[in-house]
Amino acid sequence: MGRKAGGLFINPKRFGTLHKPCMKEMIMFLNCMATSHDNAEVCARQKELLNTCMESQSKKNRKSWGSINYHLQRLNRGRK
Repeated sequence: MGRKAGGLFINPKRFGTLHKPCMKEMIMFLNCMATSHDNAEVCARQKELLNTCMESQSKKNRKSWGSINYHLQRLNRGRK
């Protein structure tokens, strides 16, 4: 269960840090919770912004293209 020598491969974990769409909203919510001593009523606005961002990023709304390595293998087959 390994890869062939000389094949194309990209480690997807290395590029996982490039796109974090709701990071700003999450940081705002956590900062609010920390300053208000875990009082959820005070941070209702930040919580709503975070929920809206997370719902917009759900996988139901996106079309799956498969992994990058799958597409690299397809390209490699076409070269031979």
